[in-house]
Amino acid sequence: MMKYLIRSAKYLLKLTIFLTLIILILTMTHLVDPDISKMFVGGYDSLWKIAALMLVFSLLYPRFGYMKRSAIVPGSFEEVLPIVSAVMQRLGYEEESRDGENMTFRKRGIGARMVRSWEDRISFERMVTGFELEGIGKDVIRVKYALEYGIK
Repeated sequence: MMKYLIRSAKYLLKLTIFLTLIILILTMTHLVDPDISKMFVGGYDSLWKIAALMLVFSLLYPRFGYMKRSAIVPGSFEEVLPIVSAVMQRLGYEEESRDGENMTFRKRGIGARMVRSWEDRISFERMVTGFELEGIGKDVIRVKYALEYGIK
């Protein structure tokens, strides 16, 4: 639950920064009047509505943005380790830690990590038929299919 709230707070901060940047760009280029009461139809009351909407989105995002999926990768751990390492390197990840047959990987570049608010970890938990992957949804899906159908 704590991880969920931290992810929500990070996403809320990201949304706030993004909206602030958009408003700054629009006002600096004189596309909108810098007065809030003229910028938004509802004036200052619109700020509370925008904040509430951003809060709702940030509370829902971790529920739909992060997932667990099983990847079927047959073979012993020693046989599949080079495959996993090659796939993760190709996708821009580096091994962060290993505990027995369980591993975690993180993005290599600081830029990619910043864009993901340092929520770039993909964990591999060993199962009989392969691994259970956990992380950002689109990355987990990309890794799952790369492992099941990708390079060897």
